[in-house]
Amino acid sequence: MKRRKAWLEKTEKFFREHIGPGVITGASDDDPSGIATYAQAGAKFGYGMLWTTLFMFPLMVVIQEISGRIGRVTGKGIAANLRQYYPRWLLHFSVGLLLMANTINIGADLGAMGEAVELLLGVPSAVTVVFFSLVCVYLAVFLPYKKYVPILQWLVLALFAYVITAFVTDIPWKDVAFYTLIPNLSLNKESLAMIIAILGTTISPYLFFWQSSQEVEEIRAHRFLHALIRFPLNAKQELWKLRVDTVVGMAFSNIIAFFIILTTAATLNASGLTTIETAADAAQALRPLAGSAAAFLFAAGIVGTGLLAVPVLAASAAFGVGEAMRWPVGLERNVHKAKGFYGVLTAATVMGLLLNFFGINPIDALIASAVVNGIVSVPLMAALVHMSSNEKVMGSLVIPKSLRIAGWVTTAVVATAGVGFFLTW
Repeated sequence: MKRRKAWLEKTEKFFREHIGPGVITGASDDDPSGIATYAQAGAKFGYGMLWTTLFMFPLMVVIQEISGRIGRVTGKGIAANLRQYYPRWLLHFSVGLLLMANTINIGADLGAMGEAVELLLGVPSAVTVVFFSLVCVYLAVFLPYKKYVPILQWLVLALFAYVITAFVTDIPWKDVAFYTLIPNLSLNKESLAMIIAILGTTISPYLFFWQSSQEVEEIRAHRFLHALIRFPLNAKQELWKLRVDTVVGMAFSNIIAFFIILTTAATLNASGLTTIETAADAAQALRPLAGSAAAFLFAAGIVGTGLLAVPVLAASAAFGVGEAMRWPVGLERNVHKAKGFYGVLTAATVMGLLLNFFGINPIDALIASAVVNGIVSVPLMAALVHMSSNEKVMGSLVIPKSLRIAGWVTTAVVATAGVGFFLTW
């Protein structure tokens, strides 16, 4: 009993000290857009896209660690650093791209949430998207984010149904290992579009701004924390914690992505359903495990991830605009003390809501938002790598050479996929 108690205490201490913004970022990365993209990849290409999750993992870790370091070292978010050290046009360009990509992503996520509830309860999605928009704005504006995130994380656990389903379905594991380790590249329009969509939903602009801003929020929330550029003595320990947090969060995100592709490949693709057009199609992948409860599990996962991700999307846009305009920002701030910040958050959600009344298929919108994210992320990643290597911004705590090279490689990979996509369009 004593050994067990000691182990539990050590485990609790590890998670308390090392797990923070990176895990929330990883959880919000598997938003409805991500679920739809991974499900479409598995249904359309079978096991042929499994390699992307393994390939994507180090790229995610690199760019998210760079984003987190910027916030933790400088004590300011990405937009605030752009405003202070870079030309004004770059600030406006970056924040404009973020706002556009996030608004499209919010609209697609709300649409998927509405369709998931319609699948389960028969309530028209036009009604539920309005309801979810109001809920997301209310939660973000009037309830401190850290208080309702733990509740939503229980809903996100529904995504583990994809993991369990993989082990109750007849899966050729040798083929899975082969396609996971050996990239199956086809240089045609459909394959490249799916690769850029997977890149976009995995390495998204809002995640850069979110993680950086949350590191700043952590500093503001704890009196014993300070921007490392002013107190570099603790830098080694604090940056190690940040790295562990980022690796754990991105690992969680990619494991879920892997099993969504795997499960949909083994169920939908294997049965001849190669195109997902509705939420009901995606829910079929859970039928081997859940039977008639498949729709419930799917809806719970979509709603849970949506309620987690939509406020993150809206808030990251608000962080960008607010920092650019020198407004008070932060989800822990009172609404009366950060009116501009919460105004942008609300406006981004409303604009996303309105996109759902143009007769666009929610699944198509989710895939399209992932493609947009993949294209928009390239110039933003280039700015992040340069910023984190700039001594004017980071002082003596510029990122190490190995991380800088990895950052440029990540940027080049996403840019190459984007160029290939356009050349084959």
